[in-house]
Order: sequence, then C-alpha cells, then structure tokens
Amino acid sequence: MKVAKELRGLSSEPLDGIKVALNEDDVTDICADIRGPDSTPFEGGTYKVKLVLPTDYPHAPPKGFFLTRIFHPNISKTGEICVNTLKKDWKPELGIGHVLQVVRCLLINPFPESALNEEAGKLFMEDYDEYSKKARMYTEVHARTKPSADASEDGADGEPVEKRQKPVDSKAAEKLRAAKKKSLKRL
Repeated sequence: MKVAKELRGLSSEPLDGIKVALNEDDVTDICADIRGPDSTPFEGGTYKVKLVLPTDYPHAPPKGFFLTRIFHPNISKTGEICVNTLKKDWKPELGIGHVLQVVRCLLINPFPESALNEEAGKLFMEDYDEYSKKARMYTEVHARTKPSADASEDGADGEPVEKRQKPVDSKAAEKLRAAKKKSLKRL
C-alpha cells in the first residue's frame, strides 16, 4: 500500500519540524507533531495535527485538523484547516509529506483573506502586534512542550536534576500559566 510506505518513509526520515506517528492498525488515521516555526508566534510550541484520508484517496484530498488549540486565521476554533492544497489545488501525486509541509508553512505565512477564524484574520490584517500577542499566548498555554527527563543532565546519584530539585520560580510560572488559561476561557 502506497500510503503505508510513504508513512514509514516519513517516520524513518522526518521532514523538518514534523514528526509523524505511525498507526499500523489504521494507515488512514495519520497524526503528526508539527514544531512551531522559528520567528513566528508559534515558535516553541508543538502542535498535534491529524489527517483523515477519504476512501478515494489519493484522488480526493485528506481532511486536516489541529488537535492542539491554536489562534490562526486559517484554522477554525474546532481545528479544521483551510488551505488550498487540501481543497481546490489538490493533486493525487502530492502525498502526505507535502500536505504536512504545507500545513507547517501555513504557520509561517497565513492567508487571512480566506480566514476560518474571523477574529484571528481580522486581527492579523488590522493589528498584527495584537494578533501575534494572542497567538503567542495560545502557544504558551496549549502547545508549549515541557522538557523531558531524558534531556536533563543526570545528577551524581543518577537521578535527573529536574527530579531532585524544582526551579525556585516554578510555582510562579504555574500561577502565570493558570492565569493565561483562565483568560483564554473568557475569550
């Protein structure tokens, strides 16, 4: 099956900023982690994206969804992605890797003229600084990845340093994160 082969290839040789998770039981259920591109409001975040392949794939485009909340003109509040590659510009030879790259590029270069999230599209066009501030807040609250224990250096007793001691400001950081989540709920 062509899809399974492409997914194995993407898993063994990942695309820049994209990590595909294989589901051997159902190759039509594709999940990927997309790292927020540098110099964007999404920098430092990791976004879970799901592609759903229709029964007539590759003749029909996959449907794309962000599972991680994001404030972006071309991504609805329910996570649906609006990009021409998944609609009128679809070609059967494009493939899953191309679709994922286009989705990541959308984070770099949104198209507010065809906004699914009207608020984000309007802010993007009228007050980019405010748009960027809100998008960064969403990134901080919903997409920020926590460092893994593997990434920390081991202490003298072999236990990761983060396990033995918490940063002094961790409670303050938690309070700030909770306040941001609370303010997002009010929106």
